Amino acid sequence: MLLPIKPICKKTKMRRDGTSLICIQYCLRSEKRTEVSTGISIPPAFWNRKSLKVTSDLPAVFGVPDVLNNEVKRMTRLAEDIVSFAIANKIPDPLHFLKKTFRPDFDISRLEEKAKEVEEPNINLDVFFQIEEYINSKRKQVTPKMINVYNNMRDTLKAFQDHRKTPISFKSFDFNFYEEFVDYMTYEHIQRRRKEIVKGFKISTIGKTIKQLRIFLRNRIRRKIIAPINLEDFRILDEETDAVYLTLGEINHIYEMDLSAHPYLCKYRDLFVFGCLTGLRFSDFSTISSDDVRGRMLYKKQNKSDHWVVIPLRDEAYNIFMNYKKNIPNITNSDFNFYIKEVAKLAGINALIKFSHKKGNKDIVEVKPKYAWITSHTCRRSFCTNEFLAGTPVDLIMKISGHKSLRDFYRYIRITPEEAGHKIRQLWEKRGDMKIVNCKS
Repeated sequence: MLLPIKPICKKTKMRRDGTSLICIQYCLRSEKRTEVSTGISIPPAFWNRKSLKVTSDLPAVFGVPDVLNNEVKRMTRLAEDIVSFAIANKIPDPLHFLKKTFRPDFDISRLEEKAKEVEEPNINLDVFFQIEEYINSKRKQVTPKMINVYNNMRDTLKAFQDHRKTPISFKSFDFNFYEEFVDYMTYEHIQRRRKEIVKGFKISTIGKTIKQLRIFLRNRIRRKIIAPINLEDFRILDEETDAVYLTLGEINHIYEMDLSAHPYLCKYRDLFVFGCLTGLRFSDFSTISSDDVRGRMLYKKQNKSDHWVVIPLRDEAYNIFMNYKKNIPNITNSDFNFYIKEVAKLAGINALIKFSHKKGNKDIVEVKPKYAWITSHTCRRSFCTNEFLAGTPVDLIMKISGHKSLRDFYRYIRITPEEAGHKIRQLWEKRGDMKIVNCKS
């Protein structure tokens, strides 16, 4: 049997003494190969890559060329015998078997014994057991918020299993499953933690769930826990999300509000303004401590990206920080989102705003006062949009916001058609393009 096995000696793997190991390479496919060491090392300049032999002018200190070539030939045949045995006995991974079995002095009569040693262990292939294993493996690598994202994916998948009344296995994940799962998340899934019954996710939430499911499955494939699955058709759905931002004038109005009749709202108001003026996520601006501010500059390591950002503090943000004795009040995100709407309502930010989102092939339109759309995320979006409108270079805004790509950043920018028109007019005036001159037909 002719097998893709050959001896090699790579210049790229030269050791400190100037020699490289002669290895036996087995190439199952172009992207799947392995190498085993013969234990023989020579300067790679004395290896003939065409004849796959040690050259006759090898210095004597490294050995006798004929003796070395005979040894390399013997070990190449040994590797061929091991791989042939693996293929004939239908061992699932011949590369792994060769790597575990080959030794320069290996006794070929021990192949049967070795085959029993490398049999795959008994792996629990229950999908939800593997998801738990995956989540546990990530706990030290990601933030608690990301663990919640993984948990949400798991819980949605479990709910789908209950809905279809058929156990989900790794063999379930094909295009039919994908379509049924997306359809379920669009129309049937009952959202948790809602006072009223709400069925179906927005497209963006469905896309996030599919994305995390794909990442999990590819992780199990890479770890060789499950066989490869074709995930090309597991398309990640997405749509532009509608969201509001507050102008600097609106933010200042909220900052200067008299809340003496509603003192319990002060900390929510202050934290909101602080977030709008720093561009941080809620998980970051709600956990500022006295050590984070030095010389009116905020130094913060972002929880989500694990990157440091340095943000200059406007007077209002610095005053808020100092008023709380350099420690921002401890507030939960859910409480913040509830009470900040009350603050904005009292501030008179009540213009009617119409947004829409897709549910299947239908547009769901909602009309609410502007204050009802405000959440903790409005802070970050307001910072990015206001700085963009003010002409701050995008790369500098991204240094503060922590966005890694222009695509992600521009999804945060929310300006009205009127604001876009004024922005273009300012650029024309700056360039002197308000009048057409010297036009050529």
